[in-house]
Amino acid sequence: MPNFTIVTEFLLTRFSDVLELRVLHAMLFLLTYLATLLGNLLIATVTTFDKSLHTPMYFFLRNLSVLDMCYISVIVPKACVIFLLDNQVISMVGCASQIFLVFLFAFIELMFLTIMAHDRYVAICQPLHYPVIMNPQVCVLASLVSIIGGLVYSGFHTGITFQLTFCHSNIINQFFCDIPSLLKLSCSDNFINEIALFISSVVFGGGCFFFIILSYIHIFSTVLKFPIRGEQGKAFSTCVPHILVVTVFISSAAAVYVKPTSNSPTIQDMIISMFYFIVPPFLNTIIYSLRNKQIKEAVRRVISRMFYLGK
Repeated sequence: MPNFTIVTEFLLTRFSDVLELRVLHAMLFLLTYLATLLGNLLIATVTTFDKSLHTPMYFFLRNLSVLDMCYISVIVPKACVIFLLDNQVISMVGCASQIFLVFLFAFIELMFLTIMAHDRYVAICQPLHYPVIMNPQVCVLASLVSIIGGLVYSGFHTGITFQLTFCHSNIINQFFCDIPSLLKLSCSDNFINEIALFISSVVFGGGCFFFIILSYIHIFSTVLKFPIRGEQGKAFSTCVPHILVVTVFISSAAAVYVKPTSNSPTIQDMIISMFYFIVPPFLNTIIYSLRNKQIKEAVRRVISRMFYLGK
């Protein structure tokens, strides 16, 4: 029987070992992280304190903002540490926790994006039934179902991944722990893991993407019937950025989780990973704060109110 060492901790990988580039990467990650946190915190605060935004759309937007702050916080702070310091180690427990939280928040993120597409569909295509279909009880129930589904989904994948034995190497070719990179290090039979990851990604990700696209097909066909061009432009400006975020999120995730596991490390996988961990939360901030007139007006009202109370 060949000699091998059971892995108890892992080493994460940087984009470069050159100190100047490491500092540059850390600064870019940190600036994006801070901008994302501030933007989403602004959205969450305004949609909470401004009563005019207490609608189903902004209820899910508030939840999405809080989720995005948690989602990006799982990856970026640890990545900045390994970029700047010589310590690239992550423990087995830390790696399992990172994978569990990433899958949890990614699942809920996609569910919220899907529900928000449905909300827009009902608001535009069935406006008379909107108060009944998207009532507060339905919104809370949909959020709870998303969270519970995320816990089950992430718990399942984390559990079957860490039942494997890792002995080939302890170097993860990523700046964070993810399942495809870990499967390359396994000396156990991981065929079931690859099939489970592929099927669940295709069924859940593909199903949500199909539902979102179907919702927007109905939305666009309805919008094109609007007699006033201004109303058409307003509807398109709201829907198109949402489709952009969903497309970037799902396509980049599919490029990593649906393709067959390869033993050849590539910087391409690390770059693609940024598009479903860092870019969507950052884009959501831009789309729903800087480009949203209601949010900007609500920010002015909240600031004016605070200024008035300060006097």
